Amino acid sequence: MNRERRNPGTYAALAALTLLCSACSSPFPPWTESTNAPMTTTSGVPAGYYRVNPGDTLSRVASAFGQRPQDIATWNQLPSANVQLLPGQVLRVAPPPNYAPVPQAPGGAAAAAGVAMPAPVPPSIVLAWPARGPILQRFVPGKSTGIVIGGTAGEPVKAAAAGRVVYAGTGIEAYGPLVIIKHNDQVVTAYGHNGKLLVKEDDAVSQGQPIAEMGVDDRGVAGVQFEVRSDGKPVDPLPLLAR
Repeated sequence: MNRERRNPGTYAALAALTLLCSACSSPFPPWTESTNAPMTTTSGVPAGYYRVNPGDTLSRVASAFGQRPQDIATWNQLPSANVQLLPGQVLRVAPPPNYAPVPQAPGGAAAAAGVAMPAPVPPSIVLAWPARGPILQRFVPGKSTGIVIGGTAGEPVKAAAAGRVVYAGTGIEAYGPLVIIKHNDQVVTAYGHNGKLLVKEDDAVSQGQPIAEMGVDDRGVAGVQFEVRSDGKPVDPLPLLAR
């Protein structure tokens, strides 16, 4: 039995950040949110989808993907967010093209009636730098989903904030050893292209704790790909990093 089968929530967290890989001019290709021309993932399902494992619940899958259970239920024409999932069932876990979620709030009736709602509030969290070095790649909406911080191979890569490790492994060949940390119900950070990993899944980590050693890309350039997701959506890490 493989690790994904033993840890369905962890696999969902990994798959959530690998909806689709696309090439770019930077040394590290970014994770993207595109739902066009889906690629097949290592699970044997299209990118943006997830195959249910034994013990999965819709709430658990939604949490790992940074989505709302009711949204996933809607995307998959399920009768409710409390429906029992069947092992082997394939779920859409990325929003369909042009999908506009309806906020669940006191103003729900107005939203349902088509009244414009305010834009989502950016995450209110201050992150520590996972490494100190030059910015080799910046966040560009629609083109990249994070930044690349340069440095020296072997130097420590540190947790940007306290949280729990939901993935630590090499399941995505394009990104090398990868660590994903969930900080709260809204914010997840990811650290790609490491060398040696210093943490394992389900470890609790503190801000500034070394979680890996910096690795290099296929051109020998040392750096860490750092990404922040808020409610499942990529945001620019730079404004969130402490000055």
